[in-house]
Parts: sequence; C-alpha cells; structure tokens
Amino acid sequence: QVQLQESGPGLVKPSQTLSLTCTVSGGSITTYYWSWIRQPPGKGLEWIGYIAYSGDTYYSPSLKSRTSISKDTSKNQFTLQLRSVTPEDTAVYYCARYDAIMLSFTYWGQGTQVTVSS
Repeated sequence: QVQLQESGPGLVKPSQTLSLTCTVSGGSITTYYWSWIRQPPGKGLEWIGYIAYSGDTYYSPSLKSRTSISKDTSKNQFTLQLRSVTPEDTAVYYCARYDAIMLSFTYWGQGTQVTVSS
C-alpha cells in the first residue's frame, strides 16, 4: 500500500518561502508522477505542479514563477518550495501520486495546513 505524508512548518511569514516535504512509503518515486495540490479555505482544489519519475517538472502557469518541486530518490521524498508567499497562499497542502494510465490521483497524503501570517 502506497502512503504519502506531508511535513513542514504550519506557519510562514509573508514574503518568505514555504517548504514542504512529502515522504513516500510502499512505492518508489522513480515511477509515476508526484504532485502538489492545495485547497484554500472555502475554495476548491488547486493543482500546483508535479515532478515526474524522470525528474521533469511542470507547474501551474499561475504559480510557475514562484514554484519549485524537487526530489531526493535516496530518501524517497519530494519537496515543494513556494517563494514570496502572501496570505492568499494559506491552504491545506496535499501531496499525491498521479497515474497517467488511470488519469487520476490514486494516492494522497492526509494534507497539512499552512498559514501565511505575520
């Protein structure tokens, strides 16, 4: 059974960089696509970007200028960095595995709340 677990600070100050790590167990990040998704309070899910098994990355156009996703295959982890955050980046952040054959996110982390506030 594949399991994903997000970790990182729950509070980030405006203008700083939000950094989250997703630790994957029960499966290797050298296969599939590994995504970050967020849900602001009272709003729907917003896809942030992914890193592929190959190391290629693709980001949402609206967040591309502030986003970096990387991976550490030795630790089976992938990481999100979102720069220059504002209170509008406050959300529950999820990591998930995307299956390109099933065209769906087949495994999700439980989510972690990140609040941007001074």
